[in-house]
Amino acid sequence: MDDIQQEKNIRGLGLCSGGLDSILSALVLKDQGIDVTWICFETPFFSADKARQAARVTGIPLIVRPIFPRYLEMLKDPPAGYGQHMNPCMDCHALMFKLAGETMRTEGFDFLFSGEVLGQRPMSQTYPSLRYVAKKSGMDGYIVRPLSARRLPESIPEKAGRIDRDRLLDLSGRSRKPQMQMAARYGITTYPAPAGGCLLTDKGYSRRLRDIFDHQADYTEAELHLLKYGRHLRLSPRTKLIVGRTRTENEQIESLVDPRRHTMLKTMGWPGPTAVIPAGHDTEASVLDRAAAICAGYSKAPGDTRVDVRITGLEGHRIIKVLPVAPAEIRDLLIH
Repeated sequence: MDDIQQEKNIRGLGLCSGGLDSILSALVLKDQGIDVTWICFETPFFSADKARQAARVTGIPLIVRPIFPRYLEMLKDPPAGYGQHMNPCMDCHALMFKLAGETMRTEGFDFLFSGEVLGQRPMSQTYPSLRYVAKKSGMDGYIVRPLSARRLPESIPEKAGRIDRDRLLDLSGRSRKPQMQMAARYGITTYPAPAGGCLLTDKGYSRRLRDIFDHQADYTEAELHLLKYGRHLRLSPRTKLIVGRTRTENEQIESLVDPRRHTMLKTMGWPGPTAVIPAGHDTEASVLDRAAAICAGYSKAPGDTRVDVRITGLEGHRIIKVLPVAPAEIRDLLIH
């Protein structure tokens, strides 16, 4: 087997989350002399940071690709639906394998692989789910899951002798003990927790995302990053207000503001939050007055003192004077 691989230089391209299972799946294949490379995709909902760390630790090459437009198209109407929140796990995995398959073909890889373990996750790693992903991605037969391969149908590269099936594993279920024992044998001492990392599984973020889908015709990547920060209040069907909670959040919000699409509000004379009205909002003075009053209500200004609020938008700068609205009075506007 090793001689065959040396002659043909068998190459595998693996989807990498940066977690322990991703790492182990690559090392199991590498033990056979297979040339492994990782690919990781980025959107506003998840980053490649953990994958970059895994690549640094293992020395395995990593390709990072941003996929926001194609991912958003799928996210708005996933054929298999959502999980508990706005997470379209099955269609997400199918899209990633489809995109990885495009790279596999253009860059001369022989197959795809991942660290998925049969039965580890009750929704996305059942046998029917893995079959759905393989078929929906268009890569059926070319996806190898080294940690559970001997419990799954033989893949095309296994049948062709490019991978030694007997040296793959037969893990299943939710126990992490076998992986932890493998990590010790490979000398891997630090790795991230198996869950987390995708904002679409977060209840609060998902509600904000659903709200923007329901009320806004189009949205930029920055506007979906804005969903991570501050308090979000729905003032009207067309107008939402985002109010920073800390100095760090204020800075993060300001870094995402697009003056061509967004209106920013700041209190003057009193310490207060950065507030933003995203694109597509009402332009009536009453709506902006209310947004400014809410912004002032979260500032250090006394509740009975009129406050200057600076409004910056496409039309330039102006200052309006408002009486602060106490946070307790607008709790029903919060998108939790």
